[in-house]
Amino acid sequence: MTIPRQPDERPAVVLLVDDNPTNRYVLGTTLRRAGHHVVEAADGQEGLARAADPQVRPEVVLVDVRLPDMTGFEVCERIKVDPRTASLPVIHVSASAISASDRTQGLNRGADAYLTEPIAPSELLATVTATLRYTRARRQAELLADRLGLLNRTTLRLHSALSAEALARGATEGAAAVLGCAVDVLLTDPEGRTTHFASAGPGAPAERIGSASLPPELFERHPLADAVGAAVESGPSAWPIPFADGEQDAERAVALARTKPGRPPAAVVVPAGAVPSLADTDLLTQLTHATALALEALRSYDEEHTLALKLQRSFLPEALPSPADVELAVRYAPASRHAEIGGDFYEAVQTPEGLVLAVGDVAGHSLEAAMVMGQVRHALRAYALDGHPPDGIQARLEKVLAINSPVRAATLCIVQVDRAAGVLRISNAGHIPPVLRGPDGTTTLLHDHGPLLGLDLPHPPPAEVPLLPGTEVVLVTDGLVERRGVDLDEALEALRAAVASGPVAPGAMCDALLAAFPPDGEDDVAILAARLR
Repeated sequence: MTIPRQPDERPAVVLLVDDNPTNRYVLGTTLRRAGHHVVEAADGQEGLARAADPQVRPEVVLVDVRLPDMTGFEVCERIKVDPRTASLPVIHVSASAISASDRTQGLNRGADAYLTEPIAPSELLATVTATLRYTRARRQAELLADRLGLLNRTTLRLHSALSAEALARGATEGAAAVLGCAVDVLLTDPEGRTTHFASAGPGAPAERIGSASLPPELFERHPLADAVGAAVESGPSAWPIPFADGEQDAERAVALARTKPGRPPAAVVVPAGAVPSLADTDLLTQLTHATALALEALRSYDEEHTLALKLQRSFLPEALPSPADVELAVRYAPASRHAEIGGDFYEAVQTPEGLVLAVGDVAGHSLEAAMVMGQVRHALRAYALDGHPPDGIQARLEKVLAINSPVRAATLCIVQVDRAAGVLRISNAGHIPPVLRGPDGTTTLLHDHGPLLGLDLPHPPPAEVPLLPGTEVVLVTDGLVERRGVDLDEALEALRAAVASGPVAPGAMCDALLAAFPPDGEDDVAILAARLR
């Protein structure tokens, strides 16, 4: 009965270190006939150089104990202490140092086996095979541990991605590092667009590929088809797109994964030779499934954020009033799609006592903050229509905020345009100061303010400013000017200067302010500009 050769018994590169040409010939011939590739060295220094040579890459070293420049024991010790060669197995061979003490010394000084001459060919080959079997199993375990560590880091990177592009890039570079090969990754982002990245190999940056969407039948023929889960298919025609390494006809391993029915799959594609074993295929499967899970989380977050943003927008006025004596404009820029929605709001309502303008911000960034914002805005509108002055509106809003648990704070600036009295009444509850530009161009920040809403503290009477035709009022939320590391006083002075040099038309003024202070995506931005005629 013939026992088939096991994978760990495949031929190896063997480094043979012996100063005797005859011994090298005899031992080398036996090894070569068994299929091994033999590299020879005539002394210890040459042997050490070849052992560390990346072009040689021996898997096992046979060292004669008696060498002209050093002993085989020294050669073994130096191999074992060099990080480049420490994992190399060493087999001592000797025709003279054959006593038990010699063999004991060789094994104690790092050798993995000790053979005494004359050596039967079968014993030599069996010893080399046994040594390789153990060494290769250890190296395979170490490689798997390294790859699992890389897979873990890649998974963390995937789940921290804030966009489909970042996710595809992370999956591409992660797969290249884990499997040590060229990689293609294709995803369908939450908007339905194909995102395709490729890497030429480990360490090479992932590059965006401008390819069109793949034909659906390509995925339909895959073992995964339209099922949920992950599967890998290998074959010469399984992937019609050239790799980043330029090869097109080589066999590919195509891994697809999806986590919900009806979703487009995530695809990770590598050369078939990069996944020769079941363990390698499992790694590819896990990485692809992790990519699909991260993509689904990203898609779910995007859908939830879009829904929350629509709800938030439903709390804001559908349109501004059109009074004959005041020109109005508003701009509202929500935070980025990856930031939580906030509580910024604005209001403009025509009342018998005059036009009431307001901009405010409920503390916090969440759906709850947006809902409280909606309550505050609707209550503000009702109190304004009831004829309450700005400070009276703020006092009543304290009760609105008090019904929430925990009580939320809010900032709010209210401007009442009282034509009958010829004044602007301004009440500021801890909000960004309003900016006023007079008919002569003089621009000021009105710093007078009272406490935040939600603290149940009394609010001072409103400040009164003469109502002159041509006066402009600009109200903003903190998302426009507040930035980390920037002094707020400096930011407010920059805001005043931008209003001073801004255009006359309120709409153009809003646009100029957004251009001067580009939103950073961390917070909502509301701007309300009014020009009195």
